[in-house]
Amino acid sequence: MSDKLTCEHIYSILSKRFEGDRCRSLSELPPPHLFKDMQKASTRIAKAIKDKEKITIVGDYDVDGVVSTAILSEFFSDIGYEVEIIIPNRFIDGYGLSPSVVERIDSDLVITVDNGISAVESALVLKKRGVDLIITDHHNIPQTLPQAYAIINPKQEECPFPYEGICGAQVAWYLVASLKSELSLKRYDLTKFLDILSIAIMADMMELKGINRTMVKRGFHFLNHSKRAFLEAIKRYFNKKRFKSDDISFLIAPLLNSAGRLEDASVAFDFIKSRSLDEAMAKLEHLIALNNQRKEIERDITAQAIKKADSDQKIIVVWSEDWHEGVVGIVAARLCRRFGVPAIVMTVNGDKAKGSARSVGDVDILSLIATQKEKLLGFGGHKSAAGLMLEADRLEEFKSALELEASKIDDEKFIDNSHILGEIEPKAINSELISILEEFEPYGVENPQPKFTLSRVKVENGRVIGMSANHLKMHLVCNDVKLKSIYFNFDKTVKEGDEVDIVCSVTQNEFRGEKSLVLTVERMTISGDRS
Repeated sequence: MSDKLTCEHIYSILSKRFEGDRCRSLSELPPPHLFKDMQKASTRIAKAIKDKEKITIVGDYDVDGVVSTAILSEFFSDIGYEVEIIIPNRFIDGYGLSPSVVERIDSDLVITVDNGISAVESALVLKKRGVDLIITDHHNIPQTLPQAYAIINPKQEECPFPYEGICGAQVAWYLVASLKSELSLKRYDLTKFLDILSIAIMADMMELKGINRTMVKRGFHFLNHSKRAFLEAIKRYFNKKRFKSDDISFLIAPLLNSAGRLEDASVAFDFIKSRSLDEAMAKLEHLIALNNQRKEIERDITAQAIKKADSDQKIIVVWSEDWHEGVVGIVAARLCRRFGVPAIVMTVNGDKAKGSARSVGDVDILSLIATQKEKLLGFGGHKSAAGLMLEADRLEEFKSALELEASKIDDEKFIDNSHILGEIEPKAINSELISILEEFEPYGVENPQPKFTLSRVKVENGRVIGMSANHLKMHLVCNDVKLKSIYFNFDKTVKEGDEVDIVCSVTQNEFRGEKSLVLTVERMTISGDRS
């Protein structure tokens, strides 16, 4: 009997991923009052509305921050209360509630979304001016908390909310839920935000289990039936009948992020808030232009970074004065894929170096960076991605020390096979498999897209495609089953008749009404090691 995976095996394996989930429907979402300071914040906001105080919302320039701002501002608009919106500019203001942002505030109450938990100095300035500050955030808690009127963050001590790993937009949504109760808005529909909320959860790479999975899974229903002009514009421009999880990761999120990376995140905010399809289409074209510009800059920097990289090391650390700060994280991810090791890419501005890190496999990049914390001005992030800053004259010292630490890591940690379910029976690559895979969407952190291995697959033909000629389209045959495949950014060349072993995912493409199964190749080994 074959031990290769069948559709029945695959369904059983994927089902086990969610056996421990305590939240499987919207009705099981924990209530807002479980957040520490939620009631205190809601009461204060209600008082500000009653007394007609001036309220300022301070957001962030990534997708999560922009969506958080959109949710809270839309709520105030719905109840007819005007508020001031400030989304910091990455290049002028820096991150969050920075001193330059505080200088522009002339309000009685400030509410941060997706930021603020580290704004100790700015909070003091506001307090001295008699301005109440309500912080809503989800980032890690620093040793010293800001002196704020209220702090809503699931990660803080004595917060009984049962899920720490939620994004900033979810915290903002819960604040709206609490305000709905505080202001007795019984008919206010909170589900109206689930479309953009699902975008924020996925774009901010939250774990897709429990509350996050439930909100995103339900959110996709609202996403595909949304009346928001910006979503309709994306559908029409890119000829999408319905959105899938990959569309958030590889289309919507990059478009929205491009504004904050290259220009100003208010462009993305205004796009989300578009009131007509014509307005949305015009703003979308601007975002597409920004995103194309981002791609060009990214390609150029990636090429430079590859030349600087030391492929003999277990970590890549590169920098330059000419590199655009807004794309170094993406470049780091490109280097990870090319070299199979963690990468840190930094831009030097004067006497400071600032950059982003990405990791591979099971290597904890944040812990690795933390081994050199005495050399850094600041750092933060999580296991697979981080940001850091240090004095430029310590770069060589930092690089050498980090390379030494990385050299101690076992080789097997650099390859993550945890998402590979096993070798699949070729005949199981069919419409039933697609139905099973769609049932367990959305895929992302802690619910990775299933990958499979196929051994001794014969290459019938292959050709290079793409504007940069860096994708390989192949027709394969395995046990008399013919399969179409695509290998993005391929690093192996093949010829007709070659036998290969591959790691791949299975997707269904739709083109002009016709559906076809396609293998997306992640890794490929050629028999005889001809490459």
